[in-house]
Amino acid sequence: MTSATSKQYTSELPSALYRADQVRELDRLAIQEHGIPGFDLMSRAGQAAFDLLRDRWPQARRVCIFCGVGNNGGDGYVIAALAEKAGFEAHVVQVGDVTRTQGDALTALQRAEGEGASFQAFDPNLSDGANGADIIVDALLGTGLSGEVRGDYAQAIDVINRSGCPVLAVDIPSGLCSDSGRVLGHAVKADCSISFIGLKQGLLTGQAPDYVGDLYFADLQVPAAVVEPMPPSAILINNARIREWLPPRSRLSHKGNNGHVLVIGGDLGMGGAAAMAAEAAGRSGAGLISVITRPQHISAILSRRPECMVLGVEVGEDISAQLNNVDVLVVGPGIGQGAWGQSLLRQALATDLPMVLDADALNLLASGQPCDDATAARTGRGNWVLTPHPGEAARLMSDTIDAVLRDRYAAVRGLQQQYGGAVVLKGAGSLIASDAGRTWVCRSGNPGMATGGMGDVLSGVIGGLLAQGLSVEQAAAAGVQVHAAAGDLATGQTEHTDEEYSQVHAPLGQRGLLATDLMPYIRRLVNPC
Repeated sequence: MTSATSKQYTSELPSALYRADQVRELDRLAIQEHGIPGFDLMSRAGQAAFDLLRDRWPQARRVCIFCGVGNNGGDGYVIAALAEKAGFEAHVVQVGDVTRTQGDALTALQRAEGEGASFQAFDPNLSDGANGADIIVDALLGTGLSGEVRGDYAQAIDVINRSGCPVLAVDIPSGLCSDSGRVLGHAVKADCSISFIGLKQGLLTGQAPDYVGDLYFADLQVPAAVVEPMPPSAILINNARIREWLPPRSRLSHKGNNGHVLVIGGDLGMGGAAAMAAEAAGRSGAGLISVITRPQHISAILSRRPECMVLGVEVGEDISAQLNNVDVLVVGPGIGQGAWGQSLLRQALATDLPMVLDADALNLLASGQPCDDATAARTGRGNWVLTPHPGEAARLMSDTIDAVLRDRYAAVRGLQQQYGGAVVLKGAGSLIASDAGRTWVCRSGNPGMATGGMGDVLSGVIGGLLAQGLSVEQAAAAGVQVHAAAGDLATGQTEHTDEEYSQVHAPLGQRGLLATDLMPYIRRLVNPC
C-alpha cells in the first residue's frame, strides 16, 4: 500500500470516541461557528475516502458507488467525481428518490454528473448489481439511521454483500448502528471503513467487528478547538496508556511493593482455572501469589508454577488467616456454584479487600447465594472489578442476553451503576465502565481467544495489576488491553498493537490458540518502556 503520510486519513485511530449526535454537533460547530463551508467538509470526506480507495486497491479502475439521498450519498457523489477526473470509470447506483437530494449533496451530485459519472436507479432484479466493478463504495446510509433498514435500501445492501466485490464503507457500513454497533436488520459487510471528524463508538464493539473491516479515520482538518471541548462518550484503550500506568520500577523495589494476590477457585475437576489465573497474576507483575483450592489440585498447581503458595481447603473451612495476609483477591476461576464455592465467596465478600470477581462467582452474586440477604449480595462496592461475558451480565442485570447485546454500552454502564467499582463486559470490542463515569473500549483481540481458560487468565492479569497499585479502573482497562494484545501477539496478528510490540515470530493463526499461550506475551506487554 502507498504510504498514507501525505493523505488525509490514517489507520492510527484517535482515543476519543463519540455518539452520532455528538459528531453531528461537531459538524454543526465546524460549519456555523468556525466558518468551514459544509461542502468543503463533504469534499474533504470524499477525497479522504478516494485516497484510501486508491491506496488500498491500486489496480482498481471501475468503481461502483451506491448512494443514498442524504449527506452520506453526497460523499459518494464526491468520490464519483474524483474517480472520473482521475481516469476511472465511475458508476453511481442511486437508491431512494433522487429528487429528495438537496443542499451540499445536490451540489456534489451535479459535480459528479459534470465530470461524466454514469447514473442508474437501483433495480434489485439486475443480474449484476455491481455493474462489473472492481470495487464498490457504500455511501447509502450514514450515522442518522435509527430504525431497521427496509425496502430498496435493504435490497441494495443484500446486492452489495452478494456481489463478491471488495467494499469501502463511507463513514460507517450502511445498516450498522453508529452508537451500539448493532446490525439494524441488514448491514453492509465492508473490507474497510473510513470514519470522519469524530470516531463513532459503534464501530468498535457489538456486531461491528464482522462488518467494519479495517478501520481508518479522517478528521477532515476540523480544528482541535471544535473537537476538544466535546467530552468523548468512550475512550479507546491504547498501549500509550499502559506505558503511563506502568512506569519502570524503582531499583529498590522488592516483592512486598508489588502486592500479594490470592486466587480463590478450582472446585473438583476445575483446578486448571485457578492455576491459570495465578500464573497470569504473576506474569503481570504481582510480587506474591497464593491459591486457595481443593486439596486434590495442590500438586498439579505447584508442579506447573512452584512460585505459588497453595492451600487446599474443604467445604466450610475458615480462610480468615489467609485473607488477613494478602492485598488483592481473585475469586471465581473454577469455583463452581456448590456449597464449597459459596462458602469461600461469602468469606471473601465479608472483607474490604480489593477483588476481581469472575465466572461462577458472578453467577453466585447474581443469585444472591453468597449472603443470606440477596439484596446485600448485590450491594455495590467501589474496590472490585466484575468481568462478565454477556450471559453472566444478563444474569447480573436480571435481563436477557439479547438485551445486553442490543446495546453493550448501555449494558456495561447499567451494570457499573448497579454494582459499583469497574465492570468489564467481555466480547469482541470489550467494554469497561468505571465509577468515574468513563467507558473504555478495547479494539485488540481475535476470535482465536474464544477458548476455555481465557477469562481465567484475564482475571489473573487484572488482579496482578490491582496488586501493583493501579486503581480498579486502570487495572480493568489495562488488564483487558494487555490480555487482548497478548492474544494478538500469540497468533501473530499484530495490526491493532503498537509497532514496538509487533516483532514476533511468523503468524501461527487463530485456531488452536490456548489460554496459556498468552503468558510470555503478557509479560512483554506489562513492560512497555
